[in-house]
Amino acid sequence: MGKRFLLVTASIGSGHEKAASAIAEGIKAHFPDAVIDIVDFMRWDTSFINAFMKSCYLKMLALVPNLYEFMYRFTDGNRKGGFIQLLMAYAMSRSIKRLIGKYSPDVIICTHPFPAEAVSHLGEGWRQRFVSAAVITDYSVHRMWICPNMDLYFVGCDFMKKQLIADGIRQDTIHVTGIPVSRAFHQDWDRASCRQAAGLSQDLPVVLLMGGGLGLGHITAALEQLEKLDTKLQLLVAAGRNSELKAQAERFGGTSHHCVHVYGYTDQVCQLMGASDILVTKPGALTLTEAMAMGLPMVLHEPIPGPETDNARYMSGCGAAVWLHAGDNLAWVIRDLLAEPHALSDMSLAARRQGRAGTVQDIARVIEGLL
Repeated sequence: MGKRFLLVTASIGSGHEKAASAIAEGIKAHFPDAVIDIVDFMRWDTSFINAFMKSCYLKMLALVPNLYEFMYRFTDGNRKGGFIQLLMAYAMSRSIKRLIGKYSPDVIICTHPFPAEAVSHLGEGWRQRFVSAAVITDYSVHRMWICPNMDLYFVGCDFMKKQLIADGIRQDTIHVTGIPVSRAFHQDWDRASCRQAAGLSQDLPVVLLMGGGLGLGHITAALEQLEKLDTKLQLLVAAGRNSELKAQAERFGGTSHHCVHVYGYTDQVCQLMGASDILVTKPGALTLTEAMAMGLPMVLHEPIPGPETDNARYMSGCGAAVWLHAGDNLAWVIRDLLAEPHALSDMSLAARRQGRAGTVQDIARVIEGLL
């Protein structure tokens, strides 16, 4: 039997889980005999405390997002964040010890800060049993990711490496690999073929609207703004697991002068991105990374306060996206971009420059060096 890998993720949105799946894909390709287990750290059957925290997080996000932003910024300071980090690590230590006892891993890879904290705060006797790695799934480093006892860190960009070093993480443990996404997003997708497969016209512009796995981002409001455009568009709405949004988008499509195609949670995101001219999305890091890999220009709106604001800042700064602020009109931005093919081409090139095709393979090779 090969080495055993335990990937510990969190079902908050879909980004952390998608990153874990992409890593598993890369490990299996690099270590054909590997045994790979993926565990959701926030499930009730993993830990009641963790699941309760997830429930509180989702309610806070839905009802009082400004409070979430306050908590995110409040816990980012060294003293306050460090104290809360210790409390959370202590509360979650039993959960991670149970998982270690159950799976006996040779490698633990965390795609969410909570399990990374729990692993980092284990005693040395525990940590000597396995190689530990943290894969940061945003384009900035929050204090909760500062886990000094992790063996390896994988980050999305050079700036994040500098952040970690400034916070005391050893330089030789940090690897700039990009955020892992499925290898399918790094394949060459022919736009005409993707449109044909999706039953779309080759002649009308295609705009893809996504709100992550939870279907967030006020997509219904975005559709209403786009209805004001005279130019006929093909609008693809990926509603994720949000059944209410799916129903609203389908009702909108029944009266819209645009051609509206609505999808629930789908494994066809590659094809949808491949068919599209522009992606309109909230700036979840995994969605952004998938779009970068495919060279898809982005318009970003309605970020979750905190990490997604940082993601939007990074993407707009590197030229791959337009970030809408309060008062900006989505419809006019889409109109202007579609009227300027050179601008879209420049954004596509900027996106591809930031995408890192070898991410999952690079992660597997670095881990192999410690086994």
